[in-house]
Amino acid sequence: MTTQEPPSANQLAQERTDLAAIRTMMAADRTLMAWIRTAFSLISFGFTIYKILQAFQQTGGELPREHTPRNIGMFLTAMGTVAMVMGTIEYWHTLKEMRLLSHFSLARPALIMALLMSVGGLVMFFSIITRLF
Repeated sequence: MTTQEPPSANQLAQERTDLAAIRTMMAADRTLMAWIRTAFSLISFGFTIYKILQAFQQTGGELPREHTPRNIGMFLTAMGTVAMVMGTIEYWHTLKEMRLLSHFSLARPALIMALLMSVGGLVMFFSIITRLF
């Protein structure tokens, strides 16, 4: 029978530090996912309002201004895209700070999704401007 030595104080401290770093990364991931959720809602709502008001206008409905559908759609998609970019920048700064303490891959799923959402928001914004869809 072998007896196992209890972990030293340094080992316990390192284990707690590692667990704290993991919890911080998970919190940063959750925060970025909240930014993604908010941005996705704004972008999709903006594009949907644009298409609904555009269809209303094409069927003969009267709106206060001719460009109301485009302006509302652009505003909401721009706000969603700005929110996504702000959340991504905040997350990136957190990753940079965390890399000083712990090594981990930058190819995190939340970051990849945020970058895709940023590109998607820009595509939606420019599709409203150019009336692509």
